[in-house]
Amino acid sequence: MKKILVASLLATLMGGTAMAQQIGVSVARFDDNGLTVMRNGMTAHEETLDGVSLQIEDATDDVAKQLDQINNFIASGVDAIIVNAVDTNATEAMSNAAAAAGVPMVYVNRQPINMDSLPDGQAFVASNEIESGTLKAFEICKNLRAEGKSGGATAYLMMGQLSNQAAVQRTKDVEDVIGMDMCNFITIIDKQTAEWSRDKASDLMTNWLSSGEPFDAVFANNDEMAIGAINAMKAAGMSMDEVQVGGVDATADALQAMQAGDLDVTVFQDLAGQGAGSIDTALKLIAGEEVDKTVFIPFKLVTPDNIDEFVN
Repeated sequence: MKKILVASLLATLMGGTAMAQQIGVSVARFDDNGLTVMRNGMTAHEETLDGVSLQIEDATDDVAKQLDQINNFIASGVDAIIVNAVDTNATEAMSNAAAAAGVPMVYVNRQPINMDSLPDGQAFVASNEIESGTLKAFEICKNLRAEGKSGGATAYLMMGQLSNQAAVQRTKDVEDVIGMDMCNFITIIDKQTAEWSRDKASDLMTNWLSSGEPFDAVFANNDEMAIGAINAMKAAGMSMDEVQVGGVDATADALQAMQAGDLDVTVFQDLAGQGAGSIDTALKLIAGEEVDKTVFIPFKLVTPDNIDEFVN
């Protein structure tokens, strides 16, 4: 009887081990505020799941390092891989490596360049970037019209990393909106990349300010760059009542800037929801369930009028 009980216990333990799901996660960079929210969403969701273990690695904005991480995940026998791509132009090699090894893969937040040809067992979880830049740009357009500037207004446009699909799409969104009859009174003076960085955005805005060119708005592809632009303008003694500034992500710092009257528009990207959704999608792929290639988490416009809905 004792032998039977021991054997039964061993079988139970072995069965539990076999059921544990190991998921490797490669995040483009840990020192990005928005991606930190996404990563925290992953770890918080992991704590609610039995038998799921995440191994999260920082790719430090290095494509080669990220590819090595993916290959190491495959070699270690993970059940699935989640990737927040450093360079969305490099995702085809990642997809091919995972597909060849039969390991499910989920891209999160940043759309892979091979989206239209993702192999079976792979999916993309994010928010529809056409909404993000469009919501922000249209709100700034409305605000400028309300300020009586429909006869002509000028703006600067700060872009994220040009290798990133979100930066490309958010920039296009702004350009599409100001191409509309209602908003074509806005002229973009200049557009440059500040690589999603607050510090680089501050430097870029300082350079723009040195030209002495008057402007009415700043469109930034994310909140970090919007805050960097705000910091530079305030350091130069500029009143934030004189300019419309918009970003994307609705990070905690951005909401504080809006409460202070510095930031006019942002767009809530449910980054924590994307992180949790990527895990759920990975688990479905591991189980062999059918999953849509694209899983969208909606964006939401944030302004001083509805900020209370997002502060907590």
